Formats: sequence, C-alpha cells, structure tokens
Amino acid sequence: MTGEQHTIAAPDEAAMVSLGARLGAVCEPGLVVFLRGDLGMGKTTFSRGFIQSLGHAGAAKSPTYTLVEPYQLGDLQVFHFDLYRLGDPEELEFMGIRDYFGDLSVCLVEWPERGLGALPAGDIVINIGLEGRGRRLAYVAATEQGRRVLARMLAKPGAQNPAP
Repeated sequence: MTGEQHTIAAPDEAAMVSLGARLGAVCEPGLVVFLRGDLGMGKTTFSRGFIQSLGHAGAAKSPTYTLVEPYQLGDLQVFHFDLYRLGDPEELEFMGIRDYFGDLSVCLVEWPERGLGALPAGDIVINIGLEGRGRRLAYVAATEQGRRVLARMLAKPGAQNPAP
C-alpha cells in the first residue's frame, strides 16, 4: 500500500462519528474503505457516522454476526462489513463477496485483513489506534479514487485536525 498518510485525532465518540460523517459526505460510488484497529477502537462508531451522513436515520448496527449489513441510501448502495468472526477468507467466496463491490456501491470493511485474498484493494485505509483517552486515525489513500475522496474530505472546513 502506498500513499500519503494523514493523521487526525478523535478525542471522543462524537469526534469518531463526526469523522465518519465527513468522509461519508464526500464519498463516491465504487469507494472501498478499510477500517483497521483493535477491538473497541471505534470502527463501528466511525461507520455509523459515515452511514448516517448519507441519509440513514436509524441505528447503524454492527454486522459482527451477519458479516454484512446493507443500506440503500438514495441511489447509493452501502455495504458495511465486519469480518472479525470470519473463520476463513474462502467463506467470503461462498457468500458472493464479489457481487457487493462494484461501481455503484460503497463498501466499509472492518477487519479487512481477515478477508485477505478475497477482497479487492481498499481505496482508503484507516488505521485506528489509541491516543490518550481518544483515538488517532491514520488515513492512507491507496488509489486515485481514494486520493480524490480524501482530498475532498481534508479540504472541507473543520475537517483538518492534524495530530502531532
């Protein structure tokens, strides 16, 4: 994975939701976002902000047991994956994983390393780690589409909060 890294601090849950919403507000069809981090780092919280920014009014539940939660948001199909409980990447082939990733959908993938070999490359990879009592998000745009979307997010007023 190559690309410039941008780091943003999220001191609390509200900030995680806000960062997810900021990325969701500038996403485009075909985008694949990988969310990496240990248990409890806020991957699902970030995803909730992302999904709600696209118009979902209800709760954005974690797909830990179902592997994928679909959302039809206007003309955009959003798929939220949580691969934590995935036993073998081959299971993704059995569920027709390739059908979810396309030019008209957006995919958020928690624990993408568990689907190695079965998933397409992520356009944006976000590594989430601890920073004090909050979190530090390191964004890497791995494709041209990822660079374009991340640049739009960082250009929005209030979106830049570089962590030292």
